[in-house]
Amino acid sequence: MDAEVLALPVKRGTAAAREIPAWTRSTLVMAALWAGLVMVVLAGIAIGPSRIAPIQIVSILAEQMGMSLPLEHTTQQTAILMNIRLPRVVLGLLVGAALGMGGAALQGLFRNPLADPGLLGISSGAALGAVTVIVLGTAWLGRFSLGMTGVLMPLAAFMGGLAATAAVYAISRRHGRVERGAMLLAGVAVNASAGSMTGLLVYLSDSEQLKSLTFWLMGSLGGADWSAVWAAAPLTLPPLLLLPRLARALNAMLLGDAVAGHLGFDPNRVSRLSVILVTASVGAAVAASGVIGFIGLVAPHLIRLIAGPDHRIVMPGAALAGAILLVGADIFARIVAAPADLPIGVVTGALGGPFFIWLLLHRAPHGRGTC
Repeated sequence: MDAEVLALPVKRGTAAAREIPAWTRSTLVMAALWAGLVMVVLAGIAIGPSRIAPIQIVSILAEQMGMSLPLEHTTQQTAILMNIRLPRVVLGLLVGAALGMGGAALQGLFRNPLADPGLLGISSGAALGAVTVIVLGTAWLGRFSLGMTGVLMPLAAFMGGLAATAAVYAISRRHGRVERGAMLLAGVAVNASAGSMTGLLVYLSDSEQLKSLTFWLMGSLGGADWSAVWAAAPLTLPPLLLLPRLARALNAMLLGDAVAGHLGFDPNRVSRLSVILVTASVGAAVAASGVIGFIGLVAPHLIRLIAGPDHRIVMPGAALAGAILLVGADIFARIVAAPADLPIGVVTGALGGPFFIWLLLHRAPHGRGTC
């Protein structure tokens, strides 16, 4: 990474962007993200096989808060909005924000623009846990598993993500310290191991199980309800509030661990806290929605391209961008194959792959990194 970029993180960008004061640019970026979030939430609530006009959305929400507005809406529209679309959008916001901020934190921590929440085995471990319940739950638990899959699968996915991260953490410890370079290699190994075990279970599954496995491994918000939201919120919201407090430390660590130590930050403590918080939020997100790729990679890059690499802006910005991207992808997945639901992973992969090809082609002639 260039010394200029490290020393002056907020000066990065186009010539036009450098003419705008950093605080003004940051304010404009955050305002645009919040406006985009409001628009995508309204679109996510309104768009579907049964259309609900924005004015009817206002009337229904006002009715839920005890206010009566002279606007017509049907009981069916109220049920669809409150029991299907609103929890789906809220869960999409939580999952997208967790993936976006998790990617930003890991990219800053490892000083690697290709780092994402799947890097430490969180996603692959969670996938293995869920697949194990789907394929082997009946054989292991017998009749107890009947009706319990909706509870056991998210729990197993979350525990699988935690176990994978713990394995990566244990492998990368050297003389009482965690080496971040070794964590990257350990993450690759754990991902490969978990992926092969998942593949074996998929091979052993029957046709009915295979249908559920395929949909879950590609990610979906189709089964979202308020119980899924309340299950995911306690583990996604605290990291979303706490990770931005590490932004200054991550900025300092871009200069190297030694410099960060001289500036009063403990790199080991920052690394440990970052990994724990990202694991909790992303593990819960994967448990709620399945494996959804590219959000944790694309969202931080978009914010860096617009606002520069200052983590005080990148982390909250990536959370908002991740929420916008995921809810937007879910809207597209709902309407492109209506009345069926296209897996979100298909949509994010179709958009994320070309984005990174464009990014590499666009930046390669300049010979500069993407940090």
